[in-house]
Amino acid sequence: MDAATPHDLARITGSAGGRRHFRYFDYMIAAFVAILLLSNLIGAAKLASVWGYTFGAGILFFPVSYVLGDVLTEVYGYANARRCVWTGFVALGFMAFMSTVVVAMPPSPAWGCAASADPRFADVLKASDAGTICQATYVSVFGSTWRIAAASLIAFWCGEFVNSFVLAKMKVWTGGRMLWTRTIGSTVFGQAVDSAIFYPIAFLGVWDTTSVITVMVTNWAMKVAWEVVLTPVTYAVVGYLKRREGVDVFDTDVDFSPFAKAGGPAQD
Repeated sequence: MDAATPHDLARITGSAGGRRHFRYFDYMIAAFVAILLLSNLIGAAKLASVWGYTFGAGILFFPVSYVLGDVLTEVYGYANARRCVWTGFVALGFMAFMSTVVVAMPPSPAWGCAASADPRFADVLKASDAGTICQATYVSVFGSTWRIAAASLIAFWCGEFVNSFVLAKMKVWTGGRMLWTRTIGSTVFGQAVDSAIFYPIAFLGVWDTTSVITVMVTNWAMKVAWEVVLTPVTYAVVGYLKRREGVDVFDTDVDFSPFAKAGGPAQD
């Protein structure tokens, strides 16, 4: 065991963990889903430039959801992490549906917002109305093409399940030691799958192929780097939760199918 795994914990199997009630699991799900939705809703639409380097602002916070995914699998086991992934997937799907419906609704001409009151848009306001200006700014923030929405959903689902699977397997292989190897290793694979799915689906044919590959590899590297930087935080959170829950879950008997029941045994 390492510093993140206290020696006085009761070792239980993954199927037992899937049936067990944990004190802090609900809070972890809430945090995971909140960060997932906010990073996609607020951060995804903005392109930032810092020190001459341009990147999507959401990349600063989205990797935190992968850190929480690591914590969930490490502390509560694959079966409980699977529940969390499905919860996030459904929430992300509803967010995409709701934003599509709300953005598509015709704006009221009297709708006022910060952009319609901005003196820089005075000439545009004279030629149209406040609602038209506000709708344009609203679409720029909350609007999304079907390709981007689909890419986000598919990439998240596949990437998170790969992340949890790799971490759970590595935990058994390492006997619970060297937490950093499985948090970083699972992120390498999980984020690789996420990026390899998201960018081609969302932008291939819209951007040139070289740009798609460049952004895909660069963002993957940045997400992995974030995981490395946040490793001390991961150790602290994992250690705290394991001490509070009193158990250490090893997925030696879990069905790793994404569609299996939480507490079900492994299938032959």
